[in-house]
Amino acid sequence: MYRTIAAALPALALGSVSGLGALSLLQPLPAMAQQQWPAKPVRMVIPWPPGGGTDILGRVISDPLAQALGQPVIVENRGGSNGVIGAEVVARAAPDGYTIMFHSVTSHILNPSFYPKLPYDTVNDFQSVTLVGDLPLAVLAHPSLPVRNVKELVALVKQQPGKMSYASFGVGSMSHLGGEMFMGMLGLKMVHIPYKGGNPAMVDLMGGHVPLFFASLPTVPEPVKAGKVRALAITSAGRSPLLPDVPSVNEAAGIKGYEATIMYGVHTPAKVSPDIVRRLNEVMGKVLRSSDTVAKLQAQGMATTIPGTPEQMTAYIKENIPRWAKVIRDANIRLD
Repeated sequence: MYRTIAAALPALALGSVSGLGALSLLQPLPAMAQQQWPAKPVRMVIPWPPGGGTDILGRVISDPLAQALGQPVIVENRGGSNGVIGAEVVARAAPDGYTIMFHSVTSHILNPSFYPKLPYDTVNDFQSVTLVGDLPLAVLAHPSLPVRNVKELVALVKQQPGKMSYASFGVGSMSHLGGEMFMGMLGLKMVHIPYKGGNPAMVDLMGGHVPLFFASLPTVPEPVKAGKVRALAITSAGRSPLLPDVPSVNEAAGIKGYEATIMYGVHTPAKVSPDIVRRLNEVMGKVLRSSDTVAKLQAQGMATTIPGTPEQMTAYIKENIPRWAKVIRDANIRLD
């Protein structure tokens, strides 16, 4: 068979099909498909309902990504079960590069601790593409609370352990976990009050019904400037450009290692061609480094874009699953 093909090549080179064309005809079909990718629209699954933070950030990225790929990127919201439904859709999708997932820390890092029997494996059922960035929280206090910084807050809580409360935007959210890590690292005891979303929690904070709230950063600057709430600290490793005068928890409390941010990233199903993953990673890197995209993401509160290699994202997930599992276990957090 190999001799027959070899003998045919000279004839093909002299005929109506060039030698190079003949060689291309001999390439395996999957390889040809990879070279042509993307040849049709790409589906971006977001495992949360429309209008939420993940959805907003995903749509910021989808337009420049479509322009860079030369194909439409169609956003598909598949919310439900704390991100489980959308993640399973992607894990079971065809590994052809036409289904990607834009997601937050919840589906890949937190859910393994909340659901002992997930319908997907966060490492083995997905192929990492890139980290996108992280979104910090802000530790907010009602102006009536007699504290102006974290050290004063710590002193006040320690005077009355178990009496101070803090709000979050839901059980098991990063807002909740950020509060639990805050207490654990600073030796505090407070009462957690979960809300169904950030807006009702912010309303109650501004109304003085709760004294503290670990709030998503994009919602913070306006009420802070209006004097309705007081920002004590940011939960990222460093300061945020949205609130440059507000210190990080580490800086404000004089500690090291506190960081509670909402990570965002992109995955495909497992077994997508390395060539397609490499191409998607390169394109995502260019999109995330463009000044226009950076400005739009920062306007939504993202501290920084951190595009990198697929290997870096996989390492990030493997490192942070046990980190947050300890916080969840120590606080005995369970999802109803």
